[in-house]
Amino acid sequence: MTMETGLIFHPYMRPGRTAKQTFEWGVQNSIACDKAGFTSMMISEHASQIWENIPNPELIIAASALQTKNIRFGPMAHILPHQHPAKLAMTVGWLSQILEGRYFLGIGAGAYPDATYIHGIRGDDQDTERLNDMVRESLSIMEKIWKREPFFYEGKYWDAGYPEEEVPVTEEDEQHMLADFSPWGGDAPEIAVTGFSKNSPSMRLAGERNFKPVSIYSGLEALKRHWEIYSEANIKAGFTPDRQRHAVSQTVFVGDTDAEAKKEVMEGPIGYCFNKYLIPIWRRFGMMDGFAKDAGIDPEKADLEFLVDHVFVVGSPDTVVDKINTLFEKCGGWGTLQVESHDYYDNPAPWWNSLELISKEVAPRIKLPKSK
Repeated sequence: MTMETGLIFHPYMRPGRTAKQTFEWGVQNSIACDKAGFTSMMISEHASQIWENIPNPELIIAASALQTKNIRFGPMAHILPHQHPAKLAMTVGWLSQILEGRYFLGIGAGAYPDATYIHGIRGDDQDTERLNDMVRESLSIMEKIWKREPFFYEGKYWDAGYPEEEVPVTEEDEQHMLADFSPWGGDAPEIAVTGFSKNSPSMRLAGERNFKPVSIYSGLEALKRHWEIYSEANIKAGFTPDRQRHAVSQTVFVGDTDAEAKKEVMEGPIGYCFNKYLIPIWRRFGMMDGFAKDAGIDPEKADLEFLVDHVFVVGSPDTVVDKINTLFEKCGGWGTLQVESHDYYDNPAPWWNSLELISKEVAPRIKLPKSK
C-alpha cells in the first residue's frame, strides 16, 4: 500500500481575490486532485483572515461533490465554538448523505482570536481550556442528534434536543415524519482533528476518541510529540494506534528538476504568500522556533530560502521521495501527505503538474511505516 496524498485548502489566496475566484479555485482543485488520484481534500474554515477567507467550507464541498468521483472531502475544521451544534449536526449529516461515503468531519476550537470575537466570545472566555470544553459539549450534542433518539439537553454553552416521534399508523402519518439528517452509513461520520503546537491538546482528544489525527507540520520534534500524545491517549482509551491514519500537512512542490522547483517556490505564489503573510505570523507567535531548532539556527535568521531548503518538501520527484523517506526514518512516518494549497489561480499549470507528480511519481515510492 502506497502513501496516500491529500490536499488542504486554507486557501492562502492573496488579498484582492474575490469570493468567486476563491470559490472557483477550490472547486478546480477538487477536480484536479480527483483526477490525479488524491484521496482526500480538506477545506479550512476561517471568519477573519484575509488570506484564509472561507467561512463556509461546506459550500465548496457541495459544489465539488457532483464534479468528482472518488476523492473524499472534509471541513478542516468546523470551529465548534462558533456555531450552534444542532444546526451543524444537520448540515454535516445532510452533506455526508449527498457525498455517499466521501465525507469526513474535521473539528476544532479555533486559532484566531478575531474570529472568536466575531462570534461573541471575548476576553477570558477565549481561554484555550474553555474553548476545548465547548468543543466537547458541542460534539456531545451533535452525536445525540445523529442518533435520532428523544432528548433535551440544557448545557453549559448550548441547549438542544430531539423530539419524540410517534410511530406512524396511517399513510398520512408517514408524510409528516421527521427528516433523517443522520450521517451516511452510521451514527457519526469519521472525525478528524488538527494539531500544531508541540503539546497539542487536540492530539490528546483525537487519541481519546479514536479520531483521525492531522498534524500541521511545525518541526520534527513537534511531529514526533504529536504521535506520542495521540498514541498514549489512544492506548489508554482501549484502542490500537495506527500510523496509517495519521495525516501530516506540509508545503510540498514538485517540479521536473530541483532547480525548477526551487525557482518556482521562491519566485511564485508560494514564496509570495510566505514572505507577505506566513513568515511574519510564524515569527510573531513563535511558530518558527521548531524549524529553527531542528536546523540549529536563530529563528530570526529563518527566511524563505531556509524554509525551502530545510523545511518544505521541494524538488524533483527523486529529491522529494528522498526527503520524505528521510523524514519517515526520523519520525516513524504517517499514512497521508496533506499538501497545502496555494494561489495559482492566474497560472495553474505549474500547480497541476506538481499535483500529478506528487500523486504519480512520489507517493508510490514512499516506504510506509508498518501498522502497529
